Amino acid sequence: MMNINVIIPAFNEADSIGRVIKELPKTVSEIIVVNNNSTDDTAANAERARATVLTEKRKGYGYACLCGLDYIAKKSKAPDIIVFIDGDYSDYPEELDKVIAPILERNLDFVVGARKKSLREEGSMTPQQIFGNWLATILMRLFFGAKFTDLGPFRAIKYEKLKELEMQDKTYGWTVEMQLKILKKKMTYTEVPVRYKKRIGVSKVSGTVKGSIFAGIKILGWIFKYSIK
Repeated sequence: MMNINVIIPAFNEADSIGRVIKELPKTVSEIIVVNNNSTDDTAANAERARATVLTEKRKGYGYACLCGLDYIAKKSKAPDIIVFIDGDYSDYPEELDKVIAPILERNLDFVVGARKKSLREEGSMTPQQIFGNWLATILMRLFFGAKFTDLGPFRAIKYEKLKELEMQDKTYGWTVEMQLKILKKKMTYTEVPVRYKKRIGVSKVSGTVKGSIFAGIKILGWIFKYSIK
């Protein structure tokens, strides 16, 4: 049996976090919810659903992910695979087996759950999300020959490979940083199509003009930084 850990960054996801945890496959060894300075019952509901709950008071998706990785690094038994998924119930947690399959069956290093248009619920991604993903992946293709079509948050990676990436981004650039470093280090990767639905609650990034602008700046910044290295 593979040792699979799931990290779920969560900021004010009280209405959705329990559903995400409940619908993850039983093959998962540990579900780690990082409560990112929530002001609602996110932490209590995650504990009720029997997840490990950590606290990261510094706001930022990357801060939350790094907090989860710090916790994992101190465990006596390291996991084989790390899976990241959002806490807003926009992904289908039961598709985790589908996302990790290329790692188990083909020994690939990294897998992105790609939110294909044909599998997306109408309105589940904002126009700025769709455009941002298109622009970022087009630039990655031009600069690095990448085959990515999405920066989807539902993703899986071998733990030992993740450590090699030495992730740094604290906020909006976490996903693109990971994918750029996969490319630069010539790790093996693929995408698998996943379903996607309207999230519960309002997005803290794409749901606001400020969030969309900052996310766009961060993503483009990482791409251009790596294009000149």
